[in-house]
Order: sequence, then structure tokens, then C-alpha cells
Amino acid sequence: MSADTKKLFAEIASLTTEQRNPNSMDIDARSTAEILRIINSEDKKVPLAVEQELPYIEQAVEIIVKALKNGGRLLYFGAGTSGRLGVVDASECPPTFGTPFGMIDGFIAGGKEAMFRAQEGAEDYEENGANDVLKANVTDKDVVCGIAASRRTPYVVGAVKKAKALGAKTLFVTCNPRENFNITEVDVAMCPYVGPEVVMGSTRMKSGTAQKLVLNMLTTTAMIRMGKVYENMMIDLQMTNKKLVERSKRIVMTATGVSYDEAADYLQKAGGHVKTALVMIKASVSAEEAKLRLEKADGFVRKAIEG
Repeated sequence: MSADTKKLFAEIASLTTEQRNPNSMDIDARSTAEILRIINSEDKKVPLAVEQELPYIEQAVEIIVKALKNGGRLLYFGAGTSGRLGVVDASECPPTFGTPFGMIDGFIAGGKEAMFRAQEGAEDYEENGANDVLKANVTDKDVVCGIAASRRTPYVVGAVKKAKALGAKTLFVTCNPRENFNITEVDVAMCPYVGPEVVMGSTRMKSGTAQKLVLNMLTTTAMIRMGKVYENMMIDLQMTNKKLVERSKRIVMTATGVSYDEAADYLQKAGGHVKTALVMIKASVSAEEAKLRLEKADGFVRKAIEG
């Protein structure tokens, strides 16, 4: 065994995400019902771990909002499960919140093929992450968020290092304890510690769930802070399929009390833009006036209605 191999072995063996869980030591001898109860019991720990990280998630959101308002982007970099979670979170923002494609984007070690089939070895080199950052034309306007349950994934580390060197703000989501993180490496680290997995090292389980919760919080809260939500309804969604067309009508009906046909009519006059339709109805103004009010209110419907 070479010195590098020994070093890697020791590094992986020391990770808390690679330890054995004492609560599942005999899980292979349990019944189906018992296995499910063990998994469920461990999963209950995840939101509590995320709760401990709320102050850091808040800091990250403020960084993201500032960047997006100033023409920057939020870019996720991850490998395996972590990479897929980033790609999924990013891909859901345009239809949900009407964000331009590319404003929030996800990159996974091994490229698009890795979303569907593991590209073994793609995550093992820092230069792969650094090269993807360069290909994404990252600048000091952007925010780069590394996602790695272990914190050590070379692809992710390389991406974050290169982004930091280019002047971008850097975030990191990991499921190893904060004390294992050199905080000077990034602007904000979010470290929900969920403990060892039910199946040793299977970080697609509790660790993946924790990362998913954090990413949901980052983008959803940022979008709310940018006027993409009215009351508790998504009002900047894109009517790109039949479901979203009908959801748009329902939002207008729910928020204003108009009928189905009236909602459809207002949306047609508003060019399919839910925000504009809401301001038209709530403030009793034309589509043109509603658009002007929204522009003046920086996209916030509540402020636009108040005039």
C-alpha cells in the first residue's frame, strides 16, 4: 500500500459519516418492520441537526440574495448524491420561481451522465472541479456552494478553491462536524451533523436528506426575500405546462377571490404573469399600471398593491 493510499484510507476512516451506527448493528437480522423503524428513528434526527445550523444558513441566504440582486449566480458543485441534489434544486427554480435559466445552476462530477449513472473516479481529482468552475465562467459576482457529505471530496474541494481564487463568495454543505472544518476555507460552512448512517457510509440516507433540507432552505428563502412569493404562494412561476397553468389560475383565485373564468381572463391580459394579474385585481389597475408598480416595488406584490 502506497503512502498516498494509506493517507486516503486513514482520512476516510476518520470521517464521522463513515462510522458504524450502534443502533443498527444487527439490522441484517431484523424483520422488515424492525428495519423500517430503525431507519425512521434515525431519520427523525435530521431536522434537529439542520436546526442547529440555522444561523449559518441565514448567513448563506444573505450572501445569495445580495449576489442574485447584483447580477450574480448561485452555482452548486457536488459529486454523487450531493451533486444530484444540487442539480435537482437548481433545475426546479425556473418553473417554481420564474428565475432565468443559469441564475441558479448545478454541476456534478462526471457531467450530465452522472445524474443517471455513477461516473466512478470523476470525483477523485481537484482539477476536475476547478476546470468546471472555469468552464462556468465564475466571477466575483457569483456564489459557489460546494456540497459533500464527507467534506473531503476532491472535485468539490477543487471547485470551491478555484471559485475563491476567482473572488466568488463560497459556501459549503457537509454532514461532518463543524470542528472538522477549516472555516477560513469558505465564507460560510453549513454542517448539519446527523451521525453515522444506518448502513455504514451510505450518505445518500440521512446525510442526503439533511443536504436536501438545507438546499431547499437556501433557494426558497432567497426567492421569498426577492419577492417571488406573495403571502405563502409562489407567484412568479412559469406557465410551462398544463399543471402550472391551472396552478396559476388557482393562485389568482385564492389570493383575490375571483372566479375561475375571471382568473383566466386576468392572466390572459397580464400575459400569463401571475404577479401582474394579482396587482391588477387587488389594486384595480390596468396591466400596464400593475407592471409599473411591480417595477417600482422591486417585484414585491404586497408593496405593489399598496402603491
